[in-house]
Amino acid sequence: MPHEVKTLDVWTGEIDDQVGGLASKLEPLASAGADLQFLVARRQPHLPGKGVVFLSGISGAKATKAATAAGLAKASDVVALRVEGPNKPGACHQLTRRLADAGINLRGVSAGVMGKKFLVFLAFDSRDDAATAARLLRAGGKKK
Repeated sequence: MPHEVKTLDVWTGEIDDQVGGLASKLEPLASAGADLQFLVARRQPHLPGKGVVFLSGISGAKATKAATAAGLAKASDVVALRVEGPNKPGACHQLTRRLADAGINLRGVSAGVMGKKFLVFLAFDSRDDAATAARLLRAGGKKK
């Protein structure tokens, strides 16, 4: 089954691993009207007191300026896809199996369900892998 697939630029930056660390990084983006598509933040165990945030939805001059001023940078080594489709048991397995069978390695995955739809964010190491994955997922796995 075909899926709705959108390519997303990923921005990243360091955050302080303390109360309000993430909120303070997001505040200038909210003030600039950035409409975030996804956000993943986590501690960095190898760097005590520090964390990392990955996000998408930075567009326009005002949001780009705010992101840069907040210490965020557009990642050159990661590209993401936003994939939406009907939620059914095994849907995530089908997506990841289709990509694995095509020889595409995933850098990261985040997924959730809302109502009758799933939403998956897939991260890749290159634009080429993301483009190939997008073609496969839009076609619903049918060979072209």
